[in-house]
Amino acid sequence: MIEEILVNHSPHETRVAVIQQGAVEDLQIERAASRGLVGNLYLGRVSRVLPGMQSAFIDIGLERAAFLHVADLWQSRVTAGAAEHPATPIEKLLFEGQSLVVQVIKDPTGTKGARLSTQISIAGRLLVYLPQDPHIGVSQRISDEAGRQALKARLQRLMPEDEKGGFIVRTLAEYAADTELTADIDYLRLRTRQIQDEARRSRAPALIYRELDLAQRVLRDLASESTAAIVVDSEPALKTMREFAGIYMPSLVERLKLHHSDRPLFELRGVDAEIDQALARRVNLKSGGYLVIDQTEAMTTIDVNTGSYVGGRNFADTIFRTNLEAAHAIARQMRLRNLGGIIIVDLIDMDDTSHRASVLAEVRKAVERDRTRVTVNGLTSLGLVEITRKRTRESISRLLCEPCPMCSGRGQIKTARSVCYEILREIQREASQFSPREFRIVASQAVVDLLLEEEAGSLAYLCDTIGRQISLHVETLYSQEQYDIVLL
Repeated sequence: MIEEILVNHSPHETRVAVIQQGAVEDLQIERAASRGLVGNLYLGRVSRVLPGMQSAFIDIGLERAAFLHVADLWQSRVTAGAAEHPATPIEKLLFEGQSLVVQVIKDPTGTKGARLSTQISIAGRLLVYLPQDPHIGVSQRISDEAGRQALKARLQRLMPEDEKGGFIVRTLAEYAADTELTADIDYLRLRTRQIQDEARRSRAPALIYRELDLAQRVLRDLASESTAAIVVDSEPALKTMREFAGIYMPSLVERLKLHHSDRPLFELRGVDAEIDQALARRVNLKSGGYLVIDQTEAMTTIDVNTGSYVGGRNFADTIFRTNLEAAHAIARQMRLRNLGGIIIVDLIDMDDTSHRASVLAEVRKAVERDRTRVTVNGLTSLGLVEITRKRTRESISRLLCEPCPMCSGRGQIKTARSVCYEILREIQREASQFSPREFRIVASQAVVDLLLEEEAGSLAYLCDTIGRQISLHVETLYSQEQYDIVLL
């Protein structure tokens, strides 16, 4: 499928959109102030070992300590390979104050620190180098078994005799020449030696290798033979990308183009509108149906609705067609929003078992295009589709948005009347403990207006009950839920 990659670059932010058949299929955003950490290597120091959780906290120089589970310890994996050698407990492998090289495999999210591994992997364009593991693997996207075995044999033939590490063959390597594979091997081995030298020179905690920035990762990870053009709207970024491509991927140099227009690239190609849509709770389908997407801490839920769609021969057919369209829209929204973790899809109920099987097959087909690992676990007895998608970085909404200061992220606020009654109850409690001359209510305009008008009788009754004066003051900066009771 022919695709274009659009790169909007500025000193503070880089945004990338992958366009296929005129539609935005993938979005990535990286900000200089909060650049992702996945792939970075650190010389860390063990700050705490938790035997009960078989985990450890590692100081890598960030605001929060990073998290390392025993399953991500390379030493533990080595001993757990055979039944006679059960996994070694973490307290026998690590001790407080110990220095070790770790790699970030998951960015910090919310209140959680970064997730670490001691199994190091260095990504190249065609290969991923595993310095500690002699294993040779092939990307799961290369499904032909004969082709997989042929790639393994080629790589084994090209590897230096003194090589003790291993490689994972990336999808782009399927049709690569031997010279390209050899160049990638040499580059990755050299990069690893530089990292090892840096680790020996450094004192923990220290950054010893930074993953490529987004503009360079576009060339390494996103561009392929089907990429017709990579359009960049910044001359400095274009120059840097051309230099990088000239060294590591010469075939892409001619496809790098500068955006020539007075209108911003993302506005001209409709990407800004897609970003706004990716932040919306409701996503309209072409048929008239719609999705409702809610992100929570534990999971993301997606509800499918027929909306105004009434086409089809009968009601069952209308539901079936809406669910089929929703399958592709859901897969696309997961990519655009970078939804991760557990995703529960509430399809419109279908009685026909063949319809249920067809929709589930369509969901599986739609997620195959995702570059991130996605697992579709099937339909539950309640008609819910369970999906898991690997989470490595924050979703678009968590990156671009913050909780509403009015509702604190709840999505709703108390009514003015509820706040009025809350104030009256609090004054009654305060009056039983203190004896001020006057109570002054400081609240928003809507709350004060309600106390002066519809709830004036309730206010007067409270004044008589407590035997104290109550005055009102409007604070224009207060939200509807905010108020203060001042004792005078």
